[in-house]
Amino acid sequence: MPIYEYSCRSCQTQFEMLVRGGETPVCASCGSEDLERLFSLPAVSSDGTRVRALAAAKRRDAAQAKDKAHEQLKYERSHDD
Repeated sequence: MPIYEYSCRSCQTQFEMLVRGGETPVCASCGSEDLERLFSLPAVSSDGTRVRALAAAKRRDAAQAKDKAHEQLKYERSHDD
């Protein structure tokens, strides 16, 4: 049961839909059956993409930790008793 991407020719909405054998998909917005099936790019997972994703996640986590520490320090300074 593959998931296909469609574009509705009536309302121009793009969406994904799980299509079972023999079913005719309809637009999720307007209910039209005048759809165009779009080409989907496959998701590629390799050592290079995993390394880049991990590096991006580490940068994001470091930035969030820095922001959290800054906000904690600001809170402590404003509530100094």
